[in-house]
Amino acid sequence: MTDAVSGAVEAGPERIARVVLVDDHRMFRTGVRAEIGRTEVTGIDVVGEADDVESAVQVVAETRPDVVLLDVHLPGGGGVEVLRRSAPLMSDPNGVRFLALSVSDAAEDVIGVIRGGARGYVTKTITGTDLVNAIFRISDGDAVFSPRLAGFVLDAFAATDTPPVDEDLDRLTQREREVLRLIARGYAYKEIAKQLFISVKTVESHVSAVLRKLQLSNRHELTRWATARRLV
Repeated sequence: MTDAVSGAVEAGPERIARVVLVDDHRMFRTGVRAEIGRTEVTGIDVVGEADDVESAVQVVAETRPDVVLLDVHLPGGGGVEVLRRSAPLMSDPNGVRFLALSVSDAAEDVIGVIRGGARGYVTKTITGTDLVNAIFRISDGDAVFSPRLAGFVLDAFAATDTPPVDEDLDRLTQREREVLRLIARGYAYKEIAKQLFISVKTVESHVSAVLRKLQLSNRHELTRWATARRLV
């Protein structure tokens, strides 16, 4: 299913947005660059890339792009850590703006990066055209969300009570949570591997770790556990 990001802004050679890509999967970055980085057509100039928190903070500080496309789950502390360390660059009205681009559509991931200062959040199912439009809207100061994800943000900021801490869920790494949700949704190992840009063997390792940490026996118990916590 493709995200619909409304409010398109016409882009062209007469208008350029300087963009940094932050994602720990090189093949994904290469694909995004090929899709949107044709400056003469899209108006997007990819001025840098990074694959972890340290390199992201460095390249953003050095290039001062208009928009950073930021993955949520990165080695070194995740997208939230990049936002925290880049806060001085966001404080200026014409400063760097961040748009989260992630495979995850989990409420806690969306809320976490928005609280950290990101101006929007779209998932990796977005089309190239919609992504270009989203980048220009973020550059103009708008907020951009995939429709379903916008509801998470509204609900979170409307809530007066802090949600209780789930100690079982906190035992899992961000990647293990991603695998957990996809398993609970009925995805096969090969499908998960393709979606997360990892090997089937790595998926199997993550599933084993999740089952061990949650003291569950199989994927059926795991699905029931995730459904009871509304993680699916």
